[in-house]
Amino acid sequence: MKYYSYENFKNDTNRLISQVKNFEFDAIVAVARGGLTLSHAMAEGLNIRDVQSIRTELYDDTCKREELTIFGSAEFTDIKKVLVVDDIADSGDTLNEIMKHLRGCFKDVEFQSATLFYKKTSIYEPDFWINEADDWIDFFWERDFSE
Repeated sequence: MKYYSYENFKNDTNRLISQVKNFEFDAIVAVARGGLTLSHAMAEGLNIRDVQSIRTELYDDTCKREELTIFGSAEFTDIKKVLVVDDIADSGDTLNEIMKHLRGCFKDVEFQSATLFYKKTSIYEPDFWINEADDWIDFFWERDFSE
């Protein structure tokens, strides 16, 4: 298990913002919970006010479930380009299903994805990512605020 500090997060988030800024996204969809912190930081850095979230459940702590469940939906009026943000593409199941779901619901919207981490064994490779993961990542927001 690798600890991922706020300093690493800040530096990597700025790198991710630099990668995506020229695409001029109209909105961000955060994959809750893992993508919420990153989405907020990216929205500030990219000056995007339209930040929405979709909640999924695939893991109980570190134990993977049989099926992914998607809760909630997004609403895009006069939106052409959306960045879907999560913390990691681990198995890839979450991002794969969310991207299929969003593209199926909003056929006129272009969706791209971004993560801080990507595992080469993932079934889904994000359009933008910063670090290759080879271990379980213990994000600062998971460790530093728990009892």
